[in-house]
Parts: sequence; structure tokens; C-alpha cells
Amino acid sequence: MALAGLVARFRAQPIAAVLELGSALLCFLLFIGTFVALATVPPADPTPWLAIVCVGAAFVVFWTAIVPLYERLVL
Repeated sequence: MALAGLVARFRAQPIAAVLELGSALLCFLLFIGTFVALATVPPADPTPWLAIVCVGAAFVVFWTAIVPLYERLVL
């Protein structure tokens, strides 16, 4: 798809586009964060893992509970 097509889709539904792009970026950051934590964090320090799990859980709750609830109530 050409850049003009992406821009047109973004202008047609800007909130949905921001949510989708944000989700893709968050998945990429969680993926990178997991590998960084695997490579650098000692196993005794649970803080980075707790952050990765909490962000991932919030992401899942957002898409499986909040977005469908919003669509049902608003649309």
C-alpha cells in the first residue's frame, strides 16, 4: 500500500489508526524489552519482568475488555 493510501486511511479514522499504530509499537517494545531483560537482568531482580508482565496484561485487557465495551456502548 502506498503512503498516500495510509494517509487517507489515517484521515478517515484517526482514532482507530492511532490505536492500531500504538498497539504495534507497544508489541514491538514489549518484544525488545523481553530480550533486553533476558540478556541483562539477573534472575533475582523481578522488577523488569514485573513491568513487562503488567504492561502486557494492561494491553490485553484494553483490547479484550475496554475496546469491545466502548464499541458496544457508543457505536
